[in-house]
Formats: sequence, structure tokens, C-alpha cells
Amino acid sequence: MGLAARLAGLTTSGRARVAVAWAMYDFANTIFSFAVVSGAIGLWLVSDSRFGERDGNFVLSVAVVVSVGLNALVSPILGALSDRGGRRMPYLLFFTLLCIVPTVFIGWSTPLVGVLLFIVANFAYQASLIYYDSTLKSVSRPESRGRLSGIGVAVGYFGTIFSGLFLLAFSVAVDNRFLVAGVLFGIFAIPIFLFVRESGTIGRVSMADVLGSLTQLRTTVRHAREVPGLLRFMVGRFFYSDAVNTIIVVMTVVTTKAKGMTDSQALIVLLSLTVAAIVASFGWGLLVDRLGPRRTLMIVLTSWAVGLVLGAISLSVDGPIGLVMFLVAGAILGSGLGGVQVADRVLMVRLSPPERVGEFFGLYGLVGKGSQVVGQLLYGFTLLLFFDTLGVGAYQLAVLTLLVTMLIGAWILRPVSDKWQGSGEGDVVAPPERLAPMSAPVWDRES
Repeated sequence: MGLAARLAGLTTSGRARVAVAWAMYDFANTIFSFAVVSGAIGLWLVSDSRFGERDGNFVLSVAVVVSVGLNALVSPILGALSDRGGRRMPYLLFFTLLCIVPTVFIGWSTPLVGVLLFIVANFAYQASLIYYDSTLKSVSRPESRGRLSGIGVAVGYFGTIFSGLFLLAFSVAVDNRFLVAGVLFGIFAIPIFLFVRESGTIGRVSMADVLGSLTQLRTTVRHAREVPGLLRFMVGRFFYSDAVNTIIVVMTVVTTKAKGMTDSQALIVLLSLTVAAIVASFGWGLLVDRLGPRRTLMIVLTSWAVGLVLGAISLSVDGPIGLVMFLVAGAILGSGLGGVQVADRVLMVRLSPPERVGEFFGLYGLVGKGSQVVGQLLYGFTLLLFFDTLGVGAYQLAVLTLLVTMLIGAWILRPVSDKWQGSGEGDVVAPPERLAPMSAPVWDRES
């Protein structure tokens, strides 16, 4: 069987181009995540001509907190509105454009205006993920969902490699990386809007919807409590996403400032680690389909604990040994980042009833963004308070705060079952003895 036929077999439409187009959006949005969120904005803010290293790290944390905090407030509303008509692509298009347009102007702006533009762009980027992730159910088959999710994440890493090589090949200055990232994001996002088709109508938003949205979070949480293990998964995700989302934002600044590498050296190192992450993403996808998303996610979080500890220690070790430790830690964290993306969105679909996938992905987004608010504040305040006295040690302390929250998340997630009769995947049915009763308290439901 050829590659095209295999890709076609992963989709509900039976068309390979749908799988390719869907995965290409991961390629496109990862360009923004890598080139802007993980790279340019941090370097831009901590430069001496703007806020400097200590204050720039804190401003970066505040910008991320504001953008994801605003998004967290509206995530359940956005997800629920997409469920009204069953179509998510129009919303995805709107927020994709709202991300791209402000991004291209950041490098030409004053520091304050640049921060405001980044807040808008990152808000839109985070909102777009709600709709992109929830389209996984409409484009894939239940038995192949892990593989297609893994392909998307792996293709996203190719977006990282492509954008990184592009920046290196053309020696793109930090100020110009925002324009390049915005243009590339737009180009590679086009296929999903051309080839992915949905049934249903676009939900209309009335004043009653706006007023009703004020109680949407309470309603969504009530709905989540009716699903075995879902609310516990959300709480666990709040804690482990703290580390994942914060590392994404700060990894380039840590590489350049804490390890003393140049911007170009940091790009080369991060790209090298991405290659390992690509291979791992395919492996995580296969593991999800074989072991299930919950067990796979627990393995991923265990690896992250090792990576965070090793990375923190490496920051105080000089010479080749310290560099090797840093690279090994980076490879573990890069691989784990792919594993989290592959496993937990499949677990989200696995736990969601079909009619509430969009609503629960809104809550899923809220949880991830809420945790990023906490993680970034912890990280930013740690550096602000201890940088002048501890120097590099402040970075180590900040990283270890992320380790604590991640371990709490793994402990909370451990009892959750990824098999129940009301799953969004209709063929995923657990034996009766594995199913927790719907009336049981959420915190008492075990796998």
C-alpha cells in the first residue's frame, strides 16, 4: 500500500490530501510558536536597547500572562459556539488572520507597542488551537486518531526546522523575524482552508448568546463532571501544562543567557534537538494507539521530570560536560513536548461525548492557558526577585518550580481511565468492571 493510500485510510473522507492539509496547519502554526513565541519575542524584549535581561524576562512573562489569560476567559465560550452549528473552520480562519497581521509589525514597533501587538497575536494563536485540535475528530477515524495526531505534531516539527533553517540561511535579524514568521505562517496555513470540509452551519452569535456566555464556564464544568475522569484530567492538565507551556516560551532565552550561546548557536542547537523530537513524535503516536493516551502521557511526564532536573543541573556545570548534559536534557524535553501534544489531545477526544467535543476543547484550552498564567508568573517573578543575587542560579530555581507543578499534575492524572461508553470515539468501550459509575464523585473514579 502506497503512502497516499495509507494517509487516505487515516481520514473519514478517504482522501490523502485531507490528512496532508490538516497536518500542514501544524507545520504553519509551529512556525509562529518557534520563531516568535519561543524565539524572537524573548530575545527582542531582553535586549539592552529595550528592557534588559532581568526586566525583559519579566515583561515577557507578563505579556504571555495577559494574552493567555484573556484567551482563557473566552475559551469555553469559543468552543461552545463552534458546537452550535458544527463548523469550526470559519473560526480557525478568523483567529489565524488575527495572529498573522499583528505579528508582522512587531519588529518595527516601539517596545510598548511591540508588546501589545504580541499580546494580540498570541491571544489569537492560542484561540486558533481550540478549533484546530477539535477538527481532529472530524478528519480522522477513531482507530487511527493517535497516528494522525502524531503525524501532525511531527510535521509541525518540520515547520520548526524549516523556519529555523530559513532564519539561519538568510541571517534574519531578530527585528525581522516577526515579518518572516507571519508570512510563512500564512502561506502554509492555506491548504487546510482549501481541502478540509465540514458539514453543518456556522453558529450565529446573538445578544442572548453573549449574556449566556457569562455562565458558560459553570455549565461546561457541570457537563464535565458528568463524564468519568474528565474533570480530574483537566485538573491534572492544569499542573503539568504549567511546565510544558512555560518551557516553550523561555527556552531560547535560557539557551542564550543562561548557557551563554549566541543567537545562531541557539538556533542550531534547538534545530538539532527538534530532529530527535520528530522521530519521537511518530513513536508517541504509535504508542498512543497501542497503550492508550493516558498510559502514554504518564510515560511522557516521567521523562519530563528527568529532563527538567538534568537541565537545571547543567546550567551550573561549565565546559563540555555541562553542554552535553544541557543537550541531553533538551532532547528529552523536546521529545516529551511532542509526546504531550500527541497524547493529551487524543485523551481529550477519548473522554469527550461526541456532541460536546468543541465545548470540552474550550475547557481544555482554558486549563492549559490558566496553567500558563501561573507558570509564567512563577518563572518571571523568580527571575525578577533572584536574578541580581543568584545570576544563573535564578534560572535554575525557576526551572525547578516547573518540575514541582508537573509532578503534581502527573499524580492527579494517574487514576484516570481513557475508556468509557460515552466516548467521542464510538468504538472505545471499556469492560463493565473498568467503568466508573456516572454517579461516583469525580475524585473517586479510578481506572
